Amino acid sequence: MAITHLNPEGVFPPYRNYSHAVEISGDSKLLIISGLNGYQPDGQTMPESFEEQGELIWKHIGTILRSAGMSYANIVSLRTYLRDPSFDEANVRLRMKYLGDNKPASTVVCCQLLETKWKLEIEVMAAKSVG
Repeated sequence: MAITHLNPEGVFPPYRNYSHAVEISGDSKLLIISGLNGYQPDGQTMPESFEEQGELIWKHIGTILRSAGMSYANIVSLRTYLRDPSFDEANVRLRMKYLGDNKPASTVVCCQLLETKWKLEIEVMAAKSVG
């Protein structure tokens, strides 16, 4: 499987820590992670702050990735839903912390989330060669 980050000339330069597109080819395993929220492991309680919710979500993502034999380096796409645009900078910091040099395709949407206590929700796609 080949993962190619595509940032072609003629398209505006990518913002921090993402690629415009990621091409996946060959035999691979694709992991699609549903939108996750910042719930504690009990599934009931959630911290108040954006940063604490974000840390929990990224830890949950790591746990799911490891269960599939993957790591943050295998993430090829992120979709982040923010309750408020003022959370963007903190969101970028979290993304940079957990992704390091990995620059997946990424979209950030500001919208009303299902629960008022949710400050963000993140969906992930990850891929890995099976051969």
